[in-house]
Amino acid sequence: MIIQSKRIWIAGQFIPAQLKVEDKKIEAVYDYGELPVQKDYGNDRIVPGFIDIHTHGAYGYDTNDGDQEKLLDWMKRIPQEGVTSILPTTVTQVPEVLLKAVSSVADVAEYEYEGAEILGIHFEGPYLDMKYKGAQPPEAIARATISEFKKYQEAARGMIRYITLAPEHDSGFELTRYLTQNGVVVSMGHSSATYEQALMGIANGATSMTHVYNGMTPYHHRNPGLVGTAFRVRDIYGEIICDGCHSHVAALNNFFTAKGREYGIMVSDSLRAKHCPPGGSYKLGGHDIEIRENGLAYLKGTETIAGSTLNMNMGLKILVEEAMVPFDTALNSCTINPARCLRVDDRKGRVAAGYDADLVVLTDSYDVIQTYCRGVAML
Repeated sequence: MIIQSKRIWIAGQFIPAQLKVEDKKIEAVYDYGELPVQKDYGNDRIVPGFIDIHTHGAYGYDTNDGDQEKLLDWMKRIPQEGVTSILPTTVTQVPEVLLKAVSSVADVAEYEYEGAEILGIHFEGPYLDMKYKGAQPPEAIARATISEFKKYQEAARGMIRYITLAPEHDSGFELTRYLTQNGVVVSMGHSSATYEQALMGIANGATSMTHVYNGMTPYHHRNPGLVGTAFRVRDIYGEIICDGCHSHVAALNNFFTAKGREYGIMVSDSLRAKHCPPGGSYKLGGHDIEIRENGLAYLKGTETIAGSTLNMNMGLKILVEEAMVPFDTALNSCTINPARCLRVDDRKGRVAAGYDADLVVLTDSYDVIQTYCRGVAML
């Protein structure tokens, strides 16, 4: 199959080109108009597929449910917003729930299916700080130990690739070092960590931060905390929820100004309520969640934000048009940066020969016209 557009994102710029797609890969890139094409997208933009490394669910499904059929349905439908790769994300719960959840994700990841590819599991908790637990159920928060984690990784058959933990509760940073040595990305979040504790986390292997600004000590000039660390240490990745509500658009701009083009990662942190009718009530980690008019999820009856219903294509639009983040920086945040963070940037995150044919076709209004998941048109 050969597709073409006058605007394909190649090497950090839009150029007219053709893409030859075979066997799930981009086999070759040709000059625009060189060969007969099966699909001509005219002036619409072709960019790499979006990679969401922090998403709990959508379409009424949550990763913790452990329902393989519904998880598979999620993977088949989420390309409607341009997502081609994903880390289904757990939320803190009792061990039997988490063991079933990670085992189910591992099973589905082995299926032959058409849809967003499961790159691994994001294990958010249960090794978190009680003060900044957010919507995580306090009764299930646990002490960080290697032996405890091994049980979950065994059930996941090695699919836990990314974990959120509070570094100040990892005694001697033993778990952080173990995870790093075994190929798991350690992300600091839901944490009261001081600036100094965060630096020690980095020194022991942490390479990311979870939804910067949210679930951590607010920035203070005498106690910079995780936020100050994210700003000061440029070469550590930082997730950020780009709905303009979790963080003000000016704060989004400040974050990406600090992180540059290579280390900011847009995430949805979406709940099961995404792509569901507004105004409903849902569950997260055993808590009642309500979706309000602003599209945010709150713990019922409180002002505690519990997650979002953000579509990734709209997050990109908000970054560029409202937060005034340069387009290349914004696009990197949902393509090559998460790929690099997960160490899959040799096959994901770029439009280039040899890479997976994960592609999104966008209008100038950021509407998704078509999404290709490993070469398969999903819309």
